[in-house]
Amino acid sequence: MTTSRTIRLRAGLSVLALASLTVTACSSSDAAEASDVALEPAAQEQQLAGVCPENVNVQLQWQPQSDMGALFEMLGPGYTVDTENRSVTGPLVAGGKDTGVDLTLRAGGPAIGFQSVTSQLYVDDTIDLGVVHGDQLVAAAGNQPVVGVTPLLKYSPAILMWDPASHPDWTSIGDIGKTDATVVVSKEQIFPQWLVAKGLLESSQLDTTYDGAPSRFVGDPTIAQQGFANSEPYSYQEDTPAWNKPIEYQLVKDVGFDIYASNLVVRADKVDSMSSCLDKLVPIVQQSSADFVTSPDAANEKIVDVISQDVAYSPYSAGEAAAGAELLAADGLIANEADGSVGTYDPARTQHTIDDLVPILNAGGANLPTGMTAEQLFTNRFTDATIGIE
Repeated sequence: MTTSRTIRLRAGLSVLALASLTVTACSSSDAAEASDVALEPAAQEQQLAGVCPENVNVQLQWQPQSDMGALFEMLGPGYTVDTENRSVTGPLVAGGKDTGVDLTLRAGGPAIGFQSVTSQLYVDDTIDLGVVHGDQLVAAAGNQPVVGVTPLLKYSPAILMWDPASHPDWTSIGDIGKTDATVVVSKEQIFPQWLVAKGLLESSQLDTTYDGAPSRFVGDPTIAQQGFANSEPYSYQEDTPAWNKPIEYQLVKDVGFDIYASNLVVRADKVDSMSSCLDKLVPIVQQSSADFVTSPDAANEKIVDVISQDVAYSPYSAGEAAAGAELLAADGLIANEADGSVGTYDPARTQHTIDDLVPILNAGGANLPTGMTAEQLFTNRFTDATIGIE
């Protein structure tokens, strides 16, 4: 089990490395000057003008953070932050070179009234792509079907966390389920239903009022709470003055919740019309994932800068960004598949996800069609199996 104690030790060197760099990301205040810098054009196979929209719009599932690093790796200099629409726009780059189109990353979560990414794709036709976790992708298949074209994360960073002082005998999620402790989660999360269905928690334990703030946990450390391994463990220990001590946790993936996370998706009815764009864009995303996980500092600087310009965002420190990126790599949450590729799907694994989740979701009233295949929801049609983390 990975705990915040190991994160703190690993994060120290990354924070120092990040602090030693000259910040190269451009904020809205100096965007005009930065945009005058001529970018070297990308290779012809990475030129997106004429095959992709002039501005590729991507709906994120939360505010910018390290698990979206591949997308910020693709955000070039001269970007501008739109505080009204909670977005950032700049040149879409491949390895720092100009692809001929722009990229807009739109914040999700509170920025869209906690609506789902799939619903945004269906109500706003200007959004080209979204970022959706694998379980939510399956859940949307009935009424708002989308297709995953590449995963940004091989595994989910979702966790259940607890205070080791309040629960010194807990070492796993299964231990939580042997008690009557309250487990605070957000209502849109699917993994709590899965944990109940697998007998790891009792349904009576679930409290679906989690809003992302630390106040509930700080005020009542006897609860268990959801979080993400690349976020809460570091932020609670280092950036939450009312707490500032370690927490313990277990990754939900380590008890069998085996989904691809942060999938870049397109509406199912747009896959064919966007195919020419996706043929070129998806390999750029894959390479950006590989570049981010091996050298995350530049993308992290952009993320921290974007957050700093908008008071509506929750604070996000350089330390948290560095620790989060390091954890994603060290714990294999961004990693190659067995064939050495990154950002591709294992069809057996995605089929297992579908077969595992559909009965649970339908038992909760989802009314999903049975017999769905992996290729219908997760496709390698646009991925390049030669791209991997070196």
